[in-house]
Amino acid sequence: MFGFFFSEHDITCFEDAAKWANGERFGKFHRAMLERGVYLAPSQYEAGFTSLQHTDEDVDRTIAAAKEALASL
Repeated sequence: MFGFFFSEHDITCFEDAAKWANGERFGKFHRAMLERGVYLAPSQYEAGFTSLQHTDEDVDRTIAAAKEALASL
């Protein structure tokens, strides 16, 4: 499981996320990932999952897309 929060503060619980997470920035990241063919959960409060069906190539492609998406922010 994984998730993303954009914040200048540590996020260690839901209360931190509700107070500090930047939802607008998450939305921009989510859209940038979609543009690169990576489909993530549409809310920063949802978890993402990997499975045995994801190949090393899938993971590498996702990491490359995330680097590009983050650079675009």
